Amino acid sequence: MNMIKILIVGLGGFIGSVFRYLLGNWVSRLLNNPEFPYGTLTVNILGCLVIGFLGGIVNLRQGFTPETRLFLFVGILGGFTTFSSFGYETFLLLNNGKIFTAGINIVAQVFIGLAAVWIGYRFSGICL
Repeated sequence: MNMIKILIVGLGGFIGSVFRYLLGNWVSRLLNNPEFPYGTLTVNILGCLVIGFLGGIVNLRQGFTPETRLFLFVGILGGFTTFSSFGYETFLLLNNGKIFTAGINIVAQVFIGLAAVWIGYRFSGICL
């Protein structure tokens, strides 16, 4: 394993994780709703939109070096998106008997996330 690549991913992961923490907490405080993980939903949807957009640029224009792809996709976006948090929060909702809320969370995260990837990918072709 190349140490430079590890450092590139680590730096990106640091940036993505810090941004995830700040944005997720801000949205949660803004909406003041502990019943639904809006902060995580916001981060996941935004992360899906950005990865769709950047993925479109890479596939349509071959726009990034391998190191840039590592930094953005594995590092920043890997640190930013929060499907591990999604799984844990959904588990907690289910464990606390909030089956309907957990179901809404699952549907919103997966289907809106996939739609956001598609929109970002399509938008990347328009912007280039």
